[in-house]
Amino acid sequence: MRTPESIDALETQPWVLPSRRKVGLLCLLATESALFTIFVVAYLFYLGKSLNGPYPKDILSIPWLASVALISSSVSADLAERAFRCGNRGRFQAMLAVTILLGLGFLGATALEWKRLILVEHFTINGNLAGTTFYALVGLHASHVIVGLLLLTVVLLLSLKGAVASRQHERIQMLTWYWHFVDAIWIVVFLVVYVFGR
Repeated sequence: MRTPESIDALETQPWVLPSRRKVGLLCLLATESALFTIFVVAYLFYLGKSLNGPYPKDILSIPWLASVALISSSVSADLAERAFRCGNRGRFQAMLAVTILLGLGFLGATALEWKRLILVEHFTINGNLAGTTFYALVGLHASHVIVGLLLLTVVLLLSLKGAVASRQHERIQMLTWYWHFVDAIWIVVFLVVYVFGR
């Protein structure tokens, strides 16, 4: 319970501007969320309106393993950020490497899925509306995974060279937020494309 003294102390503290870096990233994520919303709505709007096959319900299989890998990478990214905050450089680097490997596993599974869909099922971006909206939405997400992996790899390489100092914690935290965003978007894409959209 707050005492009158603690309330007075809170009221006398000067207001501090929030971090420009955090505000900037939150604005970016809000913009990206709006972009993904447009693609999701387009996917749902055109679902079932293709005049010719193949149709998603006939050829899409649920990417369980890839999804587990990507969601698990969010856990390892969080562990990396915590290790960095605590000054445990070795654990930070190890968890960052695990995050990168899990993200690469997800991208590899996506590439294999696309190879099968294009070469075996003849499900292409210009074949029908389903293909156009599928590759646009899943490809948009994959591009964000690639950007995240590039950033994570740069940070890992800089850390291995000793060029990442504790004063850069906020930057590491922002990178972790971005990676969590990518994972959260995947949950939406997964549900829309592979669960409800089949």
